[in-house]
Amino acid sequence: MRGRIRWAVAAVALLSVLAGGVTPANAVANGEPVPDGSYRFSVKLTMTGIPTADGGKRDSACSGALIAYLWIITAGHCFRDVNGVRVDRPVADLTTATVGRTDLTKTGGQVVEIVAVKQSATADVALAKLARPVRAVPPLRVGTQPPAVGTILRITGFGSLTSTNPVPSTRLMTGQLKVISVSTSELGLNGYAPQPNTTPCPYDSGAPYFTQKPGEGPVLVGVVSNGPGCPHTSVEIAGRTDNLAGWISSTIG
Repeated sequence: MRGRIRWAVAAVALLSVLAGGVTPANAVANGEPVPDGSYRFSVKLTMTGIPTADGGKRDSACSGALIAYLWIITAGHCFRDVNGVRVDRPVADLTTATVGRTDLTKTGGQVVEIVAVKQSATADVALAKLARPVRAVPPLRVGTQPPAVGTILRITGFGSLTSTNPVPSTRLMTGQLKVISVSTSELGLNGYAPQPNTTPCPYDSGAPYFTQKPGEGPVLVGVVSNGPGCPHTSVEIAGRTDNLAGWISSTIG
């Protein structure tokens, strides 16, 4: 496993930070705040009561995107058993998706329980099913073509500002990265804007990477998978989704 697993932070550390009155860090290192009402397909996944190998429980979080009224796409490693194996089920006592809410300290959008999970067999990508449909938010369209090397992608996520004592954000953040490589199941990316070290952070796992061509809506091409400690100027890894479009379509019906 490289540099970090973005979701594996103990609940005790998180609660101690919040109890101390510290404001949660902004997501996407060296990113920008998303204006209220923009990128409403962006999702905050909250996991409460994840079993640990020592018999205890911890809490965590991931990011994701609404791609159908009943389905969220995120990173496969957001759903792992106590042995670190990706599984086709929610692993926490309760997993919820907050959809359509840019600022988590406010109302708006919907909070819906995750009731089922489907893992990709070839990439660090998972589909999470909602207990009820979210019809008030337009889903993010899943692309069917890989981005070319040099393509600028946008990311939106609720992760931390840094890998040091990370805390999930209460505000959706965004930034841009450039595609530097395309392999069978992954995209390699470098930070691009607003800074060369604009990169995902812990709790950004599963956050969507999407294109924004003039005259077209956003199109999903990948999700945050792994990378070095943030912020950084090294290679960020995304799980490709364009070549999973058939599997996604058949899974979500």
